[in-house]
Amino acid sequence: MSEIRIDSLLPAEMATKAEYLGVRKAEMPAFTMLMLAILAGAFISLGAVFATTVSAGGMSVTAADGSAAFSTGLPYGVTRLLSGLVFCLGLILVIVGGAELFTGNNLIVMAWASRKVSTPALLRNWAIVYTGNFIGAIGTAVLMFFTRQYTFGADSVGIAALKIAVAKCQLDFVQAIALGILCNGLVCLAVWLSFSARTTLDKIASIIFPITAFVAAGFEHSIANMYFIPYALFVDMFDPAFVEKVAEKVPGLEALTWKAFLVDNLIPVTIGNIIGGVVLVASIYWVVFLRSKKEL
Repeated sequence: MSEIRIDSLLPAEMATKAEYLGVRKAEMPAFTMLMLAILAGAFISLGAVFATTVSAGGMSVTAADGSAAFSTGLPYGVTRLLSGLVFCLGLILVIVGGAELFTGNNLIVMAWASRKVSTPALLRNWAIVYTGNFIGAIGTAVLMFFTRQYTFGADSVGIAALKIAVAKCQLDFVQAIALGILCNGLVCLAVWLSFSARTTLDKIASIIFPITAFVAAGFEHSIANMYFIPYALFVDMFDPAFVEKVAEKVPGLEALTWKAFLVDNLIPVTIGNIIGGVVLVASIYWVVFLRSKKEL
């Protein structure tokens, strides 16, 4: 009779599972891979929508009679904590719902290092998934613009969205790389921990703390930024009246440009994400758990 286990997988078993999943991901048909990547871009964007909404505040919302209805101001750390908790929605949808996320797919390197995935297959996966994530994130940003949700909370959601994007566009190149490294180290650790899970609740629990940590600490995630910055750019480009009304509350708006998004943020953050996922997580766990198997 075969042994029935309900305990979570041990790290060595997780490494074998990561290797197996890496092969499956690399061999996936291109169209399927692209569709699942578009979903992942949208899922991460929904987490970003949730986080933006929760982080909105720091101002008094005035009632119709002119009195202060309520104040949404919270200490910086508390706001970041809450934003991180709700941003977890994105990776939960990706892991539990099934989708292809570029940053998490950095773990395919474990199968590549074992020579079970070729270099062209690895790069094919990354290119298709990165493209699909971009499409999903931009599409969600367009749809969110048309909802005019940025006007909610007496414009506080829009102010928060603009402030988030401006801050990201003002990072210097090396800083953006470093923030990207730390971010995807935590994202890949969240994915890695989910490999140990036996149930859906296990997967969700394994995701919450690493993802909350990276958002709360202000680290940079390339796929999330494909939503955060374009969404603010759409508001800036297509609703100048709104931007003019809130401009004094969003210093540095001139930094918000497509060039700043693509060159100053997305490129270095993507480089950092790859380094973080490949070097800090995939390579180390491969050396610890799979290298000896390969030598045998």
